[in-house]
Amino acid sequence: MSDTHVTIPSAAKAPPTRAPLVELRHVTRRFGDVTALDDVSLTIAENEFFALLGPSGCGKTTLLRAIAGFEQPDSGEMRLGGEDLVALPPHRRPLNLMFQSYALFPHMSVERNVAYGLEQEKLAKSEIRQRVGEVLETVGLSALASRKPHQLSGGQRQRVALARAVVKRPKLLLLDEPLSALDRKVRSQMQLELKRLQQEVGITFVVVTHDQEEAMSMADRLAVLAHGRVQQVATPVEIYRRPANLFVADFIGDGNRFAGRVVDGGIHVDSVGLLPGHLVNDVVGEAHLVVRPEETRLGAPGAGLLDGRVVETQFYGGVSTVAVEVPDHADPVLCTITGVSTVERGAEVSLTWTSDTAVVVGGTL
Repeated sequence: MSDTHVTIPSAAKAPPTRAPLVELRHVTRRFGDVTALDDVSLTIAENEFFALLGPSGCGKTTLLRAIAGFEQPDSGEMRLGGEDLVALPPHRRPLNLMFQSYALFPHMSVERNVAYGLEQEKLAKSEIRQRVGEVLETVGLSALASRKPHQLSGGQRQRVALARAVVKRPKLLLLDEPLSALDRKVRSQMQLELKRLQQEVGITFVVVTHDQEEAMSMADRLAVLAHGRVQQVATPVEIYRRPANLFVADFIGDGNRFAGRVVDGGIHVDSVGLLPGHLVNDVVGEAHLVVRPEETRLGAPGAGLLDGRVVETQFYGGVSTVAVEVPDHADPVLCTITGVSTVERGAEVSLTWTSDTAVVVGGTL
């Protein structure tokens, strides 16, 4: 069973209306017989924190590299602030790419690493000194300005790389798996730090990640990709609660899945009967019902929609997950409850949920 738990706010506020900064229209990129990007269209707003999320090989890094200018699309349009990106070489694009490895100069101090890009632009020394000082203050590294990269922790090196990227004040900052080299605790801290810095510096961030928790916790909106195509673009809450198709529902968070056929009032599952759920995108015919573990309730046998037997309980600190074996259903149904579970293994229970907390989706994995 998965131990991934995605924390979702109880209510979502509509994102503020912002002017578009990045516009991609029907972008396609092929490598021989492999189509890495397949007719991708996206709009990313000014000052937005946008995430590209998906499994390995879905095309997210290729898309980031295409925006940066390191991959040339076979077809399609890419614009940044209304300007045609395809016609511009990488060094002339008003953006910066922060690499996964950070790529710091080991022989230079923190201050010199951050100043390097401005020195190449031959700005006045006074302006370089001012801008470097401001950005080091923003990322909390003023006291470490004279240290070399090997004298810093992983999180501190990540901040240096970020400072070096934002000091040039690009319109757009691209981040390729920026937190993957950090341990779990530091990564959680830097997720909050990245979001804070993005709001303070007022630059549009586009981050590539395969970590759904990372994307859901940081992004204003995110795009889920699979097989080179965009599956859904929405806020984290919308994607979690109203996935556009089976792939998104299965990829984001944990979910109990029941295959069946759409009928009035929900979905009919063989050997189970009618199960209630909210239909997404007017699904017809063969479909799947997906209900999240935290929306599933335990009760006395015969009092719910399904009856089963508890086969396992797992405690994760703040919550417990109870796995219930249901007749004629291949996988255990998961139920998340607050605190320590008092339900014993082998207990007979029922499972239930409301129609507005389960979704009926089409598509395949």
